[in-house]
Amino acid sequence: MTDTVSPRTQSESVPTPRRRGPSTARTRIIGWMLLLVLVALAVLTLVTWRLSVEDVNHRMDDALRGEIEEFSTLTESGLNPATGQPFTGVDEVLEIAITYNLARPNEKFLGYVDGTFVYQSRQQAPVLLADDPKFTALVSTVEAPEEGSYESAAGEVRYLAVPVRLADDPRRGVIVAAYFADQERQNVNEIARLMLGAGAGTILLVAAGAWVVAGRILRPLRDITVTARSITDTDLSRRIPRPSHRPGDEIGELVDTVNAMLDRVESGVAVQRRFVDDAGHELRTPITIVRGHLEVLDPTDPEDVRDTVALVDDELVRMNRMVSDLLLLARSEQPEFLHAEPVDVAALTEAIFDKITGLGERDWVLDHVADTPAVLDPQRITQAVVALADNAVRYTSEGGRITFASHGGDDVIRFRVADSGPGIAEEDRERIFERFARGSSGRRSEGAGLGLSIVRAIAVAHGGRVTVDSEPGRGAVFTVEVPVVAAPPHPGRHNEGGR
Repeated sequence: MTDTVSPRTQSESVPTPRRRGPSTARTRIIGWMLLLVLVALAVLTLVTWRLSVEDVNHRMDDALRGEIEEFSTLTESGLNPATGQPFTGVDEVLEIAITYNLARPNEKFLGYVDGTFVYQSRQQAPVLLADDPKFTALVSTVEAPEEGSYESAAGEVRYLAVPVRLADDPRRGVIVAAYFADQERQNVNEIARLMLGAGAGTILLVAAGAWVVAGRILRPLRDITVTARSITDTDLSRRIPRPSHRPGDEIGELVDTVNAMLDRVESGVAVQRRFVDDAGHELRTPITIVRGHLEVLDPTDPEDVRDTVALVDDELVRMNRMVSDLLLLARSEQPEFLHAEPVDVAALTEAIFDKITGLGERDWVLDHVADTPAVLDPQRITQAVVALADNAVRYTSEGGRITFASHGGDDVIRFRVADSGPGIAEEDRERIFERFARGSSGRRSEGAGLGLSIVRAIAVAHGGRVTVDSEPGRGAVFTVEVPVVAAPPHPGRHNEGGR
C-alpha cells in the first residue's frame, strides 16, 4: 500500500499577508515628526509668550515709576501750578497730581488721606479699586514708597504707592499708581493664541507633507516586501526597482544590497539544483549497473558470481569515493576546513614531488622550487597538487612529460602542474571546474568530475584561486595561487569544479 500525501493549498504554503494596523513604519515616522514639530512650536510659543509678558511687566513697572517721578516734579516746589499759591493741604496735592497726570489705558491713579479714599483718575477700569477694602488697607497707610502686586476681581494689579506729606498739614496722604496687568497683557495673550492656531495649522500641513514624503521614502521597503513575497522556490528572478541613482543614497544602497543578495541566492539555488541533478545522475549510474548485473546473476555459476562480486565491489568503491569527495566539498566551506601553519615552501614542494612521482610512469620534472616561508595548510595544498598531478596522469600517455614547480613573489605562492596531454578547449576552461563536469577534448576520465572542483575549493579556502592555461594539442598548465599568509575562511565562498 502506498502512502499518499495531499498537496498543501496555497494558503498553507504561502502565508497570507496581514494588513498592518496603525503601528506601521510610515505612521511611526509621521508620529515622531509631528511630535518634534509640536515640541518645537510649543517651546517657541512659550518662550515668545514669556518674553513678551516680561517685556509688558517691565514696561508697566517703568511706567509706574515714571508717573511717580512726574508727580514728584509737579509738587516739589510746594506751589499749586493752577494758582501759583502754596498748597493748602495734602488733599490739594493729591487732587492736582491726579488731575495733571494723564493715565494710560489700563492705568489708574488713586489718592488716600488718613487711610480713606478721596480721589481717582477718570479712566474706566475693570473694577473699582476704591471700593476694595483689602486694596485700600494695603496701600492707604504706607510710610515709605512701596510697589507690589495685588490679585483683584479683574486679575493682577501692579501698583506703586508713595506717601505725601506737607509741613503745615498733619494729615497723611498716599498717592497710588496702579496697572491692571491682565488687561495690559491681553494683546500678548492674543498673539500667543494666534501662534497656537498657526502651529495647529502647521502641524496639519506637516502631517500631510510627512505622509507623502514618508511614503516616497518607504516605497523601496514596500517593494522589498512585495518582491520577497513574490519569490518562490521555483522563481527567484524578481528584483527590486532602484528608486534613484544618486551617490550616497541609503535607500538605493539598501536596494542594491538586497538585489545583490537575491542574485547570490538565485545563483546558489541554481548551483544546488544542478549539483543535486548531477549527483543524482552520477550516483544512479553505478546503482543501475549493480542492479542490472544482480538481476542476471546465475547463482549456480561460480565464475559469474565472482565476476559480479568484483564488479559490484568496484562500483561501490567508486560510489564511496564520490561520496567522500562530495563531503570534502561540503566541508570546504566550513571555517575548520583549513589548519594553516608556518611552512617551508621549498621543503613542501620537494615532499609533494616525491609523492606525485609514484602516480604513474611519466617523465616527471621538478622545474623550480620557491625558497620562502608561508602560512598555509600543507595537507590541503598537497591534496590539491596531487589531484592536479593525478589529473595530468589520466590525460597523458605513458612516458608523457609532467612538470611541477613552485614560485614565490607578490605576496603569493604559485604551485604549477604542467602536462603534455591533449590540452583543453577554450570553451571548457571554466566549465571543467564545475562539479561533475569533464572536458570535451582528449580522453574521457573514469572519475566523477570532482577533482578540479576540490582543487578550486582548497585554493579559495586559502583566499586564492586556481587557473588553467592550455591550447588543444599542446598540454595544459594548472596553477594554484594562494597568499603567503592564508586568508581567514569566508562563509560566502562557494566552490565547484571538475575536468
